[in-house]
Amino acid sequence: MDTGAALALGDDALVLSHRLAEWAGHAPVLEEEVALANIALDLLGQARILLSMAGDEDELAYLREERAFRNLQLVEQPNGDFAHTIARQLLFSTYQRFLYEALAGDPVFGPLAVKAVKEVAYHQDHAEQWTLRLGDGTEESQGRMQRGLDALWRFTGEMFRPVEGLALNWQKLEERWLASVTAVIERATLRVPGGPRTGAWAAGAGREGLHTESFGRMLAEMQHLHRSHPGASW
Repeated sequence: MDTGAALALGDDALVLSHRLAEWAGHAPVLEEEVALANIALDLLGQARILLSMAGDEDELAYLREERAFRNLQLVEQPNGDFAHTIARQLLFSTYQRFLYEALAGDPVFGPLAVKAVKEVAYHQDHAEQWTLRLGDGTEESQGRMQRGLDALWRFTGEMFRPVEGLALNWQKLEERWLASVTAVIERATLRVPGGPRTGAWAAGAGREGLHTESFGRMLAEMQHLHRSHPGASW
């Protein structure tokens, strides 16, 4: 088994799980407090399985340095306001659902993918419904949703760069993702962002261990307790 692929997918789930957990106590309504926490827990469960395929899950989560993480730069972006978080969720959950559907027959990742795709379908639906509500809502909510999409769009090209160990048709995956996301954005009376998703001006080198400034601060917070009390157990 190629542990690099397990590490990449596991890091995606782990990092986004932590970002969503940061909403605890800060979500706009109680219902969203529960919804975001449940999505975070789903992703954490995926991360545990995937990281266990690559080694010791605790060591990989809490003892690696920043440059050793292989997550997409998209998932490490700060939450921003609620609309910004929803934009990130729409872009990533749509990708993750199609990715897991494509991996359903894979001999290594198939068992996880078959189970996880059901969870991710809910994540995608949750993001789509909020995109529609915010985009086709007030002038303020529409503006915030558009700004979230505009800010995050440049990070999406990285999702479709081939990952060693995953035998997928990445171009087809990207085409499905773009068609789905575009349909939701247009239904929400929003504009598909311009600007590069691929090429020299596109963001994204997380798979190579290069991360954005905010990731280091997030990682320090996530690893603080474990590093402060090495060897401790409940």
